Amino acid sequence: MEMRLIFMAICLLLVTPITGSFWSSQMSMEPTLVCKKARRLKGRLGDMCRSKETTLLKEIARGIEIGSRECQYQFKNRRWNCTSLRRSLRKILLRDTRETSFVNAITAAGVTYAVTKACTMGDLVECSCEKIRASGRNEDEWEWGGCGDNVNFGSRKSREWMDAPYRRRVSDAKTLVKLHNNNAGRLAVRKFMRTECKCHGLSGSCTLRTCWRKMPTFREVGDRLKESFDGAAKVIPSNDGHRFVTELASTKPPGRFDLVYSEESPDFCKANRKTGSLGTEGRHCNSSSPGIEGCELLCCGRGYDTRVVKDKLNCQCRFRWCCQVTCNTCLVARTINACR
Repeated sequence: MEMRLIFMAICLLLVTPITGSFWSSQMSMEPTLVCKKARRLKGRLGDMCRSKETTLLKEIARGIEIGSRECQYQFKNRRWNCTSLRRSLRKILLRDTRETSFVNAITAAGVTYAVTKACTMGDLVECSCEKIRASGRNEDEWEWGGCGDNVNFGSRKSREWMDAPYRRRVSDAKTLVKLHNNNAGRLAVRKFMRTECKCHGLSGSCTLRTCWRKMPTFREVGDRLKESFDGAAKVIPSNDGHRFVTELASTKPPGRFDLVYSEESPDFCKANRKTGSLGTEGRHCNSSSPGIEGCELLCCGRGYDTRVVKDKLNCQCRFRWCCQVTCNTCLVARTINACR
């Protein structure tokens, strides 16, 4: 529940250009409580509340939580580990770094994913499964049918929720970057739909297959966006003020699937309230790894402390007739390295 409330707050922060005491006091509320203030809300959030779309709001909150968990998985071994602490993440979101691009993209993807899944499960009255396409067969004898994922509806609601407040400011470079990354997140779901089929026929034969479209797993979505994060391009405003271009002329222009950013990231080695960095002091690291989770990189060269802890685990288990399993308790030692 705590994570859900935190990321409902992030959703409001991501999509609302309004700041001030009102939003700061509402960010930890459930959607239904937020909607009690509907007369004071503007834009798409106010529209949803006034039209009693609170079920949709809950699915949006669920999508933000899905995006949050995936972000923390993808960055668990990096200096910036996608912390959910609001005092840190809020500062990250106010900037336009590579990390911000991933948070925006994974959030847009999460909202798309959750709303689409709710449509398929029949949890939303506004939508249903993807409608059956016009029947047509190929040489493999199959036709469209079944209950496909209505990703078009999910993508549209994600766009309405996350993009609408910024559409009037499309000449602002920071807004252009945000909208681009939001769309890249949605595309990571939409463009990698796969076809699943079920066979029909007597005695297990497959004389006819019914096929439908299904979303990829959200882990696949997160993996693709993480690859885009690693190859993200730094951009600057163009001369006409209505688009952005890569900072280096030799850099390939970013495509629709690519993530972009306009500010360099802090090193995240030390705590810094201004940038939102929590530092890496106390973080666990792997002393034998030369990679990003290794103590040398994660601890930023400050060194690390090592301690041995012993865990009580079941061991030497035996089955006794009938029907009981008895185990001894063993102490298993493990080494923990923590950054100084």
